[in-house]
Amino acid sequence: MPVDAFLFDKDGTLFDFAATWNGWAAKMLRSLSAGDDALAVAMAQTLRYDLAAEAFHPDSFVIAGTNAEVAGALAPFVPHMPEPELERYLAQNAAEADLAEAVPLAAFLDDLLARGKVLGVMTNDAEVSAVSQLDRAGVLDRFAFVAGFDSGHGAKPDPAPLLAFCEQCGISPQRSAMVGDSLHDLQAGAAAGMHRIGVLTGLAGHQDLHPHADAVLPNIGHIPAWLDRQGT
Repeated sequence: MPVDAFLFDKDGTLFDFAATWNGWAAKMLRSLSAGDDALAVAMAQTLRYDLAAEAFHPDSFVIAGTNAEVAGALAPFVPHMPEPELERYLAQNAAEADLAEAVPLAAFLDDLLARGKVLGVMTNDAEVSAVSQLDRAGVLDRFAFVAGFDSGHGAKPDPAPLLAFCEQCGISPQRSAMVGDSLHDLQAGAAAGMHRIGVLTGLAGHQDLHPHADAVLPNIGHIPAWLDRQGT
């Protein structure tokens, strides 16, 4: 069945995960620990982050988690900051992260729009971060739908936000594709009845994504060629 709409995950999909978030996490942890190296290491271990290497472990829950989940994990280490305040801090701090586009986004998205495709973003990050980052990348106006875990539709792997995209854009799930770098993305896509495209610009490998995806591509820039092969 043709694909008329694409719903993209943000981190690890539109933006390369490691290049965007590994360095940001080190700065964030050092800021929260206020110079206490032992505290920074303890927080990093909780997040499954290697502070010395400045890299997330592939099994870190942060990769597909929400700011609320990260705040909940870090809250015991920063008792001076109430959890809701910590969650807001993470969202605001993330909105200013240095962005590494997985491919030149404007040209890629314009190609899909020229093909008549409808585009959206659903991230387990906060909506304010997603909007800020897409705006800074100069591509916010390409998307008909942008949602975070706090937008009122739920978070992946729940299919509800994916179905909200389809409903808002007037396109059936069967004619839409979820594009993401994590199992949460692909599981949500399966539950919603959508096509599923995995990309390798996150921390999951081909062997992790392949059983759950209709296709696994090196990055989103390969989607036009995939569409050509499908004849859509």
